[in-house]
Amino acid sequence: MLTAAIRRAEERWASDRADDDDPDGVPRALAAIGLAVDRRFPSYLLSLEPRPPRHVTQRLLTLVQSELLRSWSDASPNAPLRLLRHLKALEDVRDALEQDVAEQFGAQLGGANGLDFLAQIVHDLRSPLTSILFLAETLMQERSGPVNERQQRQLGLIYGAAFGLSSLTSDTIELSRGGDQLADDRPAPLSVAELLESVCDIVRPIAAEKGLTVGLTLPANDLRLGHALALRRVLLNLTTNALKFTERGSVEMVVTEPSPTRVTFAVRDTGPGINPEALSSLFHPFRRSAKAGRYLFSGTGLGLALTRRLVRAMGSELCLETRPGWGTQFWFDLELPPADPA
Repeated sequence: MLTAAIRRAEERWASDRADDDDPDGVPRALAAIGLAVDRRFPSYLLSLEPRPPRHVTQRLLTLVQSELLRSWSDASPNAPLRLLRHLKALEDVRDALEQDVAEQFGAQLGGANGLDFLAQIVHDLRSPLTSILFLAETLMQERSGPVNERQQRQLGLIYGAAFGLSSLTSDTIELSRGGDQLADDRPAPLSVAELLESVCDIVRPIAAEKGLTVGLTLPANDLRLGHALALRRVLLNLTTNALKFTERGSVEMVVTEPSPTRVTFAVRDTGPGINPEALSSLFHPFRRSAKAGRYLFSGTGLGLALTRRLVRAMGSELCLETRPGWGTQFWFDLELPPADPA
């Protein structure tokens, strides 16, 4: 039964394989699959040198499985039992291959260039995620035609999920570069109001989907000298996290001026607060999530780790206050001298 299935699988491969597939290793790979299934030796394929490409092996396993299932009508009384044993052994072979792939991937991540390897992976995700965000926002603004209320909500969910993934990829790439490098070397004129409103524009679909409000308290003096890109990234990360873990109420961005050249930025939510046990590792990147409880915050810590590094690069320190039933507030002071309106 197994030999016949492998022979038919080889015939099917020969008839429908792509022109760019190398057929030379297919008979050897099929023979190894047969031996691994017959001898109950799932990892036998891992010892082949050279090893067939993963997509070839996976396709051959699928073909053999398909041909084995065609043998179900075999007249022999013992055929169903043998068939089930072969199918189980075939799945064990597939599991061994998947485990090997996972171990290789883990070894690459744990190696000297592991973070660079991870950054390259997430970098490839940014373009499609950006396209999803753009298309979702275009549809929500009805630029392509009317959208009903239910579709607006669905688009809000799509936008929120894509934005969360996009933020995660950006944070990973930035942390792989150190996370403490300012994109603009020197302070430049910026509008505090425009900066905060741009953050609101980005997170508004997320807030609307959850029924939350986003509030703004602007300073009296709008034009300042500072690092607009880093400041926007910090406020975006803090606001996104606040919205993510707030189910009722609001998120507020408040800007005050304790002195003519000093500006305080605060982001406060009405969420459940942060578990006191998690505070010691709150700013650690790639931290593991604590056991479930009624206090929540981010699972990996990438956003907060990057946020604190950027705040320090701008010459300040990220502070927080959190209480059950009150919420959480992150805040920091920056030296932002007034800018000449000219």
